[in-house]
Amino acid sequence: MTADLTPKSPAYVADRLIAEDIDAYLEQHQHKTMLRFITCGSVDDGKSTLIGRLLYDSKMIFEDQLASLEKDSKAVGTQGGDIDFALLVDGLAAEREQGITIDVAYRFFATDKRKFIVADTPGHEQYTRNMVTGASTADLAVILIDARQGVLTQTRRHSYLVHLLGIRNVVLAINKMDLVGYSQERFYEIVTDYSHFAQQIGMESFLPIPISGLKGDNIVAHSANMPWYQGPTLLAHLEEAPVNDARMQDYAFRMPVQWVNRPNLDFRGFAGQIGAGTIRPGDAIRVLPSGKTSTVKSIVTFDGDLDQAVAGQSVTLTFADEIDCSRGDVIVQADEPCEVADQFECTLVWMAEAEMLPGRPYLLKLGTQTVTASVTEPKYEINVNTLEHLAARTLGLNAIGVCNISTDRPIPFEAYTANPDLGGFILIDRITNATVAAGMIHFALRRSQNIHWQALEIDRQAHAAQKNQSPKVVWFTGLSGSGKSTIANLVEKKLYALGKHSFLLDGDNIRHGLNRDLGFTDADRVENIRRVGEVARLMADAGLIVLTAFISPFRSERRMVRELMPEGEFIEVFVNTPLAVAEARDVKGLYKKARAGALKNFTGIDSPYEPPEQAEIEVDTVSMTAEEAAERIVSYLLNR
Repeated sequence: MTADLTPKSPAYVADRLIAEDIDAYLEQHQHKTMLRFITCGSVDDGKSTLIGRLLYDSKMIFEDQLASLEKDSKAVGTQGGDIDFALLVDGLAAEREQGITIDVAYRFFATDKRKFIVADTPGHEQYTRNMVTGASTADLAVILIDARQGVLTQTRRHSYLVHLLGIRNVVLAINKMDLVGYSQERFYEIVTDYSHFAQQIGMESFLPIPISGLKGDNIVAHSANMPWYQGPTLLAHLEEAPVNDARMQDYAFRMPVQWVNRPNLDFRGFAGQIGAGTIRPGDAIRVLPSGKTSTVKSIVTFDGDLDQAVAGQSVTLTFADEIDCSRGDVIVQADEPCEVADQFECTLVWMAEAEMLPGRPYLLKLGTQTVTASVTEPKYEINVNTLEHLAARTLGLNAIGVCNISTDRPIPFEAYTANPDLGGFILIDRITNATVAAGMIHFALRRSQNIHWQALEIDRQAHAAQKNQSPKVVWFTGLSGSGKSTIANLVEKKLYALGKHSFLLDGDNIRHGLNRDLGFTDADRVENIRRVGEVARLMADAGLIVLTAFISPFRSERRMVRELMPEGEFIEVFVNTPLAVAEARDVKGLYKKARAGALKNFTGIDSPYEPPEQAEIEVDTVSMTAEEAAERIVSYLLNR
């Protein structure tokens, strides 16, 4: 196969322009629109072969790659259209060679009308997270179906996610038509089957195209093998499809602030990429979440000031007034601001091997904002095959569920369907920094708008001054049988003798009342510590020295409680006792039950314990007595 180089053909004109006036060619190329699209589907549906065909037939790959490809094809005895074009772009080539999987393979190509970025993602179910990554920035999705296999579970999963992520321009590429004899009947059978599912998920329209990625049918040119198909070729549709940046220009102005640009004392600008709308000097703006208002003084770029900027452009704005604005804030149209809230309903796509734990604090990144957030128990999980709503207490790898989520402070947002930039977020594990979920906000919960902080005149400083002490939370952590409760009890007796006001929260005692509804699964342990942390904070606000004796096996939850407290008021005490020693003591007989299988999810046996990495105090109950440990802790508190 050779590219069309006849006079006046796009490839011929481009070649002549490159040869005669490279600057004119680059200028023309720079102002082409950019379409981002994703190819997705089940394993071996031909995604990479299709991308290779697009690259090859649009003649936008390097000549040495073409020459090498032709040479390879001759070496293996193939002819023209039988070349394995996937050799050019396969996102899993490294997997085959090195036993690894690439997250997403991005490729760039262009025609005389438009530039393209295509995301080639693995079709395997365990790599659904990679597909979500690729789709999150796409304007269009090409969902491939093997004509021999028809609609599969992974087809439904990817279609559901594509619709969930707000992609409304969908191409159903029914591939490998050459292997079913270019059957019109088979094509319409698959289209009918897919249409039923599309209607169920609310997909209003899609464009079905019968193709052969290997042979090139209906990719760039209409196929003589399927004269019954009268629709556009795949490339023709890609060249005409609308892009998101153009669509977002019709919305109210939104710009998340990426950084504050202040090269000197006379200039203070706020830089970012415009997510929606249009802005001009003199326009009234509002900065969220603070609500401060001003007007735009100038729109600054590297190439000079602009009279207007639109969605998709990266600019620096200066204001007529000196108002607070920093990274993470959102600059909006003053008379049409977005909402600000701290509790939402959302859809989560869980992308981590470790299951989601309700109540556990994660980092939530939305646009340029990063806040702490926790997820409540899922309302339901969605079965992508039947679209049933299933009861669920947590979410596992690749699960899709609807949940409520709360953040540690109000954030500007919009529903994902209206503005993906301000409605789409990721959750990040605070310990490993791994991305664990992608989320789409539906709406703010009414209680986030109806509940407000009540100002109190007697604050925590007044309570502490009345008791003549500094409030503290002394958090004892360690294995069952390590001696936490024994040492904490001795510490409280010593503090009481010194006239200090304290209170001891013990793990077993709390489970008789406040936490009697919780078991010992990882999710229940997280909720157990969340509740105790909030109670401890309230007691510290009352000016007390709060002692807590809980196994609290996870670093993430101990860190959560630490961050509830002012700097220096959380004292972590690691009661360090080897498992063998704690088990030998076995005062309550719990280890014996756990070893016999009668007690599930027991810390140290079939549930993990994560020891502190930087505890303020560590006591070794093998080398010191409980009395000595208590004396050391009290001495530490008094010295502080």
